[in-house]
Amino acid sequence: MENVKSLNKWANSHTYLPVDLIRIVLGIFLFMKGISFVTNVQYLHDLISPIDQFGGGMFLLHYIAPAHMIGGIMIFFGLLTRWAIAAQLPILFGAVLVNSMGHMHSENLTVAIVVLLVCIFFLFYGGGKHSADYYFKMQK
Repeated sequence: MENVKSLNKWANSHTYLPVDLIRIVLGIFLFMKGISFVTNVQYLHDLISPIDQFGGGMFLLHYIAPAHMIGGIMIFFGLLTRWAIAAQLPILFGAVLVNSMGHMHSENLTVAIVVLLVCIFFLFYGGGKHSADYYFKMQK
């Protein structure tokens, strides 16, 4: 627990507005991707079809879109940022796995890898100084 507090102190003292803008853009991107999956369920079903043979396809259909929408909103506002990012990581690892198996286009693989790397960065960095996490921490 002390390591997380020391990471928070370091991140808050070294925060920059462009990094917070990247977090906001990430949240908007994930929210819009979730909306895209809700409005086109067949596309989502086609995306997860390579790993549907292992089971859990219905669970994935009901997990991916809400996790992207709710997580995107939380990341946008910087509210429980690390928890929201943690909910995105299994989806993004799956996206990289499915796209690297050759079932999708290379553009999708590139986007999945970039989003995964940005999420891993914010998993360690946190919400930053311009986030709800920081605001609520300062209210204590």
